[in-house]
Amino acid sequence: MKKSSLLLFYFLFITSVSGQVQPILKLTSEQIEGLFIRQNLQLISEKCNISMAEAAIAQAKLWDNPGISLGNVNLWSTSSQRGGESEVIPPLFGSFGKNTEFSVELSQLIQTANKRGRLVNREKVSKEMAVRNFEEVLSGLRTELRRSMDEIIYLQSYSKILIQQESSLDNLIGSYKKQVQQGNLSKMELLRLQSSLLELNNEMNEVQTELNARQRTLKVLLNADPLQIIEIESGEPVVKDPDEMTFSNLFELASENRPDLQLSRLKMQYDEKNLSYEKAMRVPDLNFSVSYDRAGGVWNDFIGFGVSFDLPVFNRNQGNIKAAQISIDQNNYLNKQQINVAQQEIIEAYNNYIRQYRFYNKTKENTLFAELDNMLDSYARGLLNRNISMLEYIDFMDTYKSNKQTMLLARKNLAIQFEELQFTVGTSIK
Repeated sequence: MKKSSLLLFYFLFITSVSGQVQPILKLTSEQIEGLFIRQNLQLISEKCNISMAEAAIAQAKLWDNPGISLGNVNLWSTSSQRGGESEVIPPLFGSFGKNTEFSVELSQLIQTANKRGRLVNREKVSKEMAVRNFEEVLSGLRTELRRSMDEIIYLQSYSKILIQQESSLDNLIGSYKKQVQQGNLSKMELLRLQSSLLELNNEMNEVQTELNARQRTLKVLLNADPLQIIEIESGEPVVKDPDEMTFSNLFELASENRPDLQLSRLKMQYDEKNLSYEKAMRVPDLNFSVSYDRAGGVWNDFIGFGVSFDLPVFNRNQGNIKAAQISIDQNNYLNKQQINVAQQEIIEAYNNYIRQYRFYNKTKENTLFAELDNMLDSYARGLLNRNISMLEYIDFMDTYKSNKQTMLLARKNLAIQFEELQFTVGTSIK
């Protein structure tokens, strides 16, 4: 049976335990990232914060509503209230308003010291902070996505190796059964092969369990159909030679692109805008009014104008101004701390990456690894022809699996370490 057919059979067997076959969807890494950008629910939710920040800017630009009040309305009148029948309040029009007193006032609050403009500027910084928060969430989720893909590629590849070993053992066991029936071999040798196959099957189950967990994480990130199985088409990891990087360039990239550093700087800008706004709040606002009084004084129809404002005697917004000043100092310290943390993370990630890069290149340069597949068939034939012992064959099978796993782990760890380095600088390293 061909290896590809065995692999397909294995996946279908595992996923059809419940009586239903789960469809396999083959995707490249680029296709998966495209689905992630379009379908991840957490990203879609985070974008709403940007829209809400834009709404806050629009709200800050609005004027205060004018106010209107109606008062001093007499719902009925008597001759004693009017001072006798000779005092009659004429109607306004027709019969409306006869012998009726009331007052109407229209007022408008006018903000002084450019409070509205200062508030708009502060909310604009809030929007930029929402954008940086979105980018930070995007960066974290994208890194998680790529790690999940690297893990799945590793597990898929390792599963193929185990299936290949299973096929080789199945063929050997079939041949050994015939030899045992003919009395040419002892049952102990057959039992040893069957025991190795059971151990291999147990490891295959463990790998599949881990693969199922990684599939779950990937499908949650993609908001994908839970009934699908995603098979990732793998290739050589796209990485960069660490010798072409310098710490100064990596620090500069982080300063320009890392969302948490940008957010830290924006917090300082926000505090400065907030301090400016709080200082403007010391200046009293003006409340202009125009009023109409119907028969409330000397004249039947009186129109008056007025202005009112608070006297800044006790409350000059001292507490809020002081708090805004302290917040500026606080975020200055936090920004320096964040820069230090970022630089420490970059150095750690770079050191881990360069070590893994060199180890991966060593595995690629080892020509013995490339000959392992041919040696697998040779050792199986050698055992059947009694050219090698059972112990030598079992030892080779363990060595084969261990070396193949080492190669796959080297590839996976290289991709993960490079992604970790890109995460620490906040952008792709080209």
